[in-house]
Amino acid sequence: MNTQFRKNLPGTKLDYFDARAAVDAIQPGAYDKLPYTSRVLAENLVRRCEPATLNASLSQLIERKRDLDFPWFPARVVCHDILGQTALVDLAGLRDAIAQQGGDPAMVNPVVPTQLVVDHSLAVECGGFDPDAFAKNRAIEDRRNEDRFDFINWTKKAFKNVDVIPPGNGILHQINLERMSPVVQVSDGVAYPDTLVGTDSHTPMVDALGVIAVGVGGLEAESVMLGRASWMRLPDIIGVELTGKPQPGITATDTVLALTEFLRKEKVVSSYLEFYGEGASALTLGDRATIANMAPEFGATAAMFYIDEQTIKYLKLTGRDDELVKLVEQYAKQTGLWGDTLKAAEYERVLKFDLSTVVRNIAGPSNPHKRVPTSELAARGISGKVENEPGKMPDGAVIIAAITSCTNTNNPRNMIAAGLLARNANARGLTRKPWVKSSLAPGSKAVTLYLEQANLMDDLEKLGFGVVAYACTTCNGMSGALDPVIQKEVVDRDLYATAVLSGNRNFDGRIHPYAKQAFLASPPLVVAYAIAGTIRFDIEKDVLGHDAQGNPVTLKDIWPSDEEIDALIEASVKPALFNQVYIPMFAKQADDGVKVSPLYDWRAPSTYIRRPPYWEGALAGERTLKGMRPLAVLGDNITTDHLSPSNAIMLDSAAGAYLAKMGLPEEDFNSYATHRGDHLTAQRATFANPTLKNEMVLEDGKVKAGSLARVEPEGKVMRMWEAIETYMERKQPLIVIAGADYGQGSSRDWAAKGVRLAGVEAIVAEGFERIHRTNLVGMGVLPLEFQPGVNRNTLNIDGTETYDVIGERTPRATLTLVIHRRDGSQVNVPVTCRLDTAEEVSIYEAGGVLQRFAQDFLESSKAA
Repeated sequence: MNTQFRKNLPGTKLDYFDARAAVDAIQPGAYDKLPYTSRVLAENLVRRCEPATLNASLSQLIERKRDLDFPWFPARVVCHDILGQTALVDLAGLRDAIAQQGGDPAMVNPVVPTQLVVDHSLAVECGGFDPDAFAKNRAIEDRRNEDRFDFINWTKKAFKNVDVIPPGNGILHQINLERMSPVVQVSDGVAYPDTLVGTDSHTPMVDALGVIAVGVGGLEAESVMLGRASWMRLPDIIGVELTGKPQPGITATDTVLALTEFLRKEKVVSSYLEFYGEGASALTLGDRATIANMAPEFGATAAMFYIDEQTIKYLKLTGRDDELVKLVEQYAKQTGLWGDTLKAAEYERVLKFDLSTVVRNIAGPSNPHKRVPTSELAARGISGKVENEPGKMPDGAVIIAAITSCTNTNNPRNMIAAGLLARNANARGLTRKPWVKSSLAPGSKAVTLYLEQANLMDDLEKLGFGVVAYACTTCNGMSGALDPVIQKEVVDRDLYATAVLSGNRNFDGRIHPYAKQAFLASPPLVVAYAIAGTIRFDIEKDVLGHDAQGNPVTLKDIWPSDEEIDALIEASVKPALFNQVYIPMFAKQADDGVKVSPLYDWRAPSTYIRRPPYWEGALAGERTLKGMRPLAVLGDNITTDHLSPSNAIMLDSAAGAYLAKMGLPEEDFNSYATHRGDHLTAQRATFANPTLKNEMVLEDGKVKAGSLARVEPEGKVMRMWEAIETYMERKQPLIVIAGADYGQGSSRDWAAKGVRLAGVEAIVAEGFERIHRTNLVGMGVLPLEFQPGVNRNTLNIDGTETYDVIGERTPRATLTLVIHRRDGSQVNVPVTCRLDTAEEVSIYEAGGVLQRFAQDFLESSKAA
């Protein structure tokens, strides 16, 4: 700690670390030119970095260099129950491994405060038209997840520094935004910026508060939990100047879908974005949060907004303590994190976006950045002739309409707009189509309270949008079963059925097995599509129904005005409602005096929680990187949903067959996500997505979709899991060849764990999504990148080859991929080693994050 820069924060009894003084001591006037992100990173370095390395690390920020790694120490870790639980299962397994080698397991604890919110395990089995839906869905969740919840309850007592918010309370990111983040932390008499990593790619939602919050995989989060620095090189920091203001009737969802399309085209992958300008200043905090939440959808690591009056207004609105609100303003103004103090900040690259150009949008049918203006539905071939054959569902039937996801339910303007549209629709006699499974799953109980205060809940319930959960639900693929009659018609008639949701992801196969594709839309548009009942409907022009006088009713007739929305927000969204929710939620619980063992008592028959295998068998052995056969040859934009899906497990899948064999009834198979604490179930999710296209599997000369592989050298096509079992029995090392943007989507560590357990030693792709690449490193899988202009097609790869990787593994070194063809010929291909830092090289060589920590822990124990 560099006490020379520790000073009193004027007007308080607290101290702070003066990053401005430290930076300007190296280069006078440099601090004023630093972007917001660099200022926060500089404070972190001044407060936490060793004095001997401080200047070198600060110089990276000042000179915009990227040739040295520097440490970053996040103040806390946040987790949802899937990856959070999986991370804690890993730590419990680590305790076992250390105990077996004579170490003290009780000494293995998170040293960084870790908050876990149970929000990913509830499925919408009962839709929002059932008045008891919430209670029924929670009861099913508890029954299905008994093993998981037993483990999570053990962690609360067994580990230090772990807090758990139990199921039924809301979504991690919305709770984080509305209460968990203080914006400015205080400990040991020192004030400093709140910073965090989270085991979910949408962790950047609180970037809207001016808090650096980065989504990481569970493995990287484990490393941070255990007190290790998160090593990084200076990211690309891009300024995004927002001008203008949204037109009347345009929601934050419309804006973020337009921005997502724009930013994807501008190639901001892995960058930190900083939004500023008059347009940014006028956005409410809720609007900012909707934008920041979608950072992974436009590929950015972070989507920062500075601290300003909108931040203060929001902190007051959500019931934050007066002293905290005062501190946030004082600290931000003193340290250059207040909006007005950033006018001289310089960016290597600046993008401009005019908010006034945004129109009403949806995104789909299978990617968040594939924006479609609703005025162009017909021109884009999405809407068409509306089928109204009595007793039959139409082509393009909307079988799921879900107001879901913290992306949109955090925003009072979106939610009040949905309620008002429902009120107007009811007044005109409009109804939800009977085949639409509708639901409302807010990310916070405060949403229900203010909708009730505004007298809008009854109107939403009347249209089938009653509260089904306070959890991620449909956005996470937990949309639950369809009515059997509806499902039968979809299957028998092979209908093109769809989902419309106010979520952040709509990848093929994610939302529901029988929804062939899905569209993202604002909450009021979700209500409108539930009334329309089909995506073939031109939502701007077609008639939704007729009123009591027989007059046609269209969307413009029921769309609420901005003035009406704002007036209801002013009257209904109050600090007292947030305090009503959060004061009891975060009240300190009295210790009941019951002690638990530091070692978990693993439940032998469980398909949810099982002692992890990362210190035994193949994972304990050396990776030779020789004689590897391709498990799959894949194209561009492979998502973590392709690699390890999260949605419902079907009986005809490899995981379904395993669960049936283990005695689980089909109705309780639950989702792939909920079984990730059991590697035997989770392994069977590897490449289990039915939309996967493995280019090694052809039918009539075309790539055949499905969870399929071709075992070599026989050339026999079989189900992916059966191919993996075959190769495991042979102890055959494997490789995966892929195109651009490999590993897009959720920060899903099982997308890396699954391939490692299958025997994959390396992945060669044209490019990697940031989080997935770090997860691969954390599992001891070597990420390699083709050099520009080289790919699987230019190399004529067909999957019959074997591969070696040779060369010294150093950060971003050029290695050689040796391709041995079936005809005996050989091709040497230079590839870039995507171990980006010395720390990553060390983790990879140890076999992964957990193996590395076990080694270090035991060595330090012996030294002590």
